[in-house]
Amino acid sequence: RRSGQYTMNHDHSKKIPDGASFDRSGSQDSLDELSMDDYWKELENIHETRGNNHEERVALVVKEPDEGELEEEWLKEAGLSNLFGESSGDSVESMVFLSTLTRTQKAAVEKRVETVSQTMRKKNKQHQIPDVRDIFRLQNDSKGKVCDGSEPSTVRTSENKNEIHDGTKGNFSLGVDEQKSLLEDMPSSDTDINLEISFAEQAANLKDSSVGKMYKGGGGDTLLPNFRLPKDKTGTTKIGDLASQDMKKVYSLALIELTALYDILGTEFKQQKAVKMKTKDSGLFGVPLSLLLEQDQKKVPGTKIPLIFQKLIAQIEETTLETEGLLRIPGVATRVKGLCQELEAKFYEGTFNWENVKQHDAASLLKLFIRELPQPLLTVEYLKAFQDVQNLPTRKQQLQALNLLVILLPEANRDTLKVLLEFLQRVIDHRDKNKMTLKNVAMVMAPNLFTFHGFGSKTIEQSEFVMAAGTANVMRFMIQYQKLLWTIPKFIVNQVREQNTESQKKEKEKKDKAMKKLLKKMAYDREKHEKQEKTPNDTDVPQGVIRVQAPHLSKVSMAIQLTEELKAGDIVARFLSQKSGNVQALKKEEVFLYEIGGNIGERCLDDDTYMKDLYQLNPNAEWVIKPKQS
Repeated sequence: RRSGQYTMNHDHSKKIPDGASFDRSGSQDSLDELSMDDYWKELENIHETRGNNHEERVALVVKEPDEGELEEEWLKEAGLSNLFGESSGDSVESMVFLSTLTRTQKAAVEKRVETVSQTMRKKNKQHQIPDVRDIFRLQNDSKGKVCDGSEPSTVRTSENKNEIHDGTKGNFSLGVDEQKSLLEDMPSSDTDINLEISFAEQAANLKDSSVGKMYKGGGGDTLLPNFRLPKDKTGTTKIGDLASQDMKKVYSLALIELTALYDILGTEFKQQKAVKMKTKDSGLFGVPLSLLLEQDQKKVPGTKIPLIFQKLIAQIEETTLETEGLLRIPGVATRVKGLCQELEAKFYEGTFNWENVKQHDAASLLKLFIRELPQPLLTVEYLKAFQDVQNLPTRKQQLQALNLLVILLPEANRDTLKVLLEFLQRVIDHRDKNKMTLKNVAMVMAPNLFTFHGFGSKTIEQSEFVMAAGTANVMRFMIQYQKLLWTIPKFIVNQVREQNTESQKKEKEKKDKAMKKLLKKMAYDREKHEKQEKTPNDTDVPQGVIRVQAPHLSKVSMAIQLTEELKAGDIVARFLSQKSGNVQALKKEEVFLYEIGGNIGERCLDDDTYMKDLYQLNPNAEWVIKPKQS
């Protein structure tokens, strides 16, 4: 349909995309026209294959939301829908959740609640409409803590600053002043990613301080900063390390944090909403990811990545990753179309002959698979937010936003994206031979991930060049920093710990109340009961020693003395060295030490976790060695 729009002559003159002015000062790395060539060529290839595809597909409709609808949806996604509407009132859980938020996170919630309340008042809905101030005031009464966002919520007083793990709030969250001083004390370089303090708080402090150099990083491939995560003694938490009930909390917090970050930086954060549309309910190309996986799990139980996607990557790698122009040079369009139809018919039967598939064709099929997904791999909800990352002021903030966005993706999308990015990195590792640098690969892949057939064509034409350069940059970031993007920031894990502690406290208060009532009723000797309560229940393990269980190993339990240097990996190694014949031998990379209970549901520990530090953070946990759940 638009394939004639870009005329690619060797002198690099190009028909300017409709409506795109060629003043490119706005594009972030001011990538020159020449270096963008791969992007335009790829776009042209895409339009050609679409042109051949006569069954014109239904474009995905993105619904324009009514006033207040976005915010209401946002509160629902953040798990806070019981702050308004019919269910308002049953919100002990929400109160606990709100009490653990940072100042900037609270401000983000307040802003949305305020909009929803105003809309409801206008519509005069009959529900109880909360006043924002009341929501946070309710907490203050119960907490004795400033939370209304109008004053900084510096929580901890100097007396309880030194308490390490009495289960109080002071354990995890830092007041604003302490966050500021922590930011100042940290000998962090520009390339250290601080995961201990909320990203939005860091941005707010940068804004407040005159030192806050907001810079637009320019430069090419080689100049992407070498960002790194400083070592965390209590262990780095990766996506996949936490149990699902805690991941739900992580999701809510990441959504609120990302919104707070965008609010502080003055970028609009809007989730898009797709209107339900009819999609294929079987096959390979153009099938929703979740449905494809359901199909595949019947063939290969437990599979997390579509089988066709895995096979196409394997097929490309089988030849050699040294082929010049890999991913950039397209397969022959008619042949790719034929292969596509043949795969649809024979892939699951196992009768498809892979020997006929040329490498460039396999690469084209891989890209086609991504483009044909009925909803983009980066999802309708967040595709725009991924694109908008390019508008954030600093490279570090762009990385922080991408980190939160990856956490927000549904599991199937996130797992598939991870496999794709790892593959792209392997292609780049052979750049000396295949001439595909990070920049080239990003240029070629960006149109496949970002120009989505649903709402692509309209938005792209408005400022095509800036958009192209920007998404290519976001693509570069995702490939370059993929290892960092799958980390759950420590401040979020700490907020989850705090919520769990508070919920347990509330639960215990409830039980104690019921017990007291019961005892009163029975006119029982209450003192006797309270005396019993106080006897320590953990008499079998002395202070500074933990009991580690390993039900899958030959040595099923061991008491371990904690020392300053003892790491999780050392404990696993100690268990594995105790072999006996009757138990199936498990290798080091198959089993992990887990922290279970206390203030976390379950967390798989990285080998470099210092156990004494973690024990102080969660003294009531149980410690179990087991294989990682797939």
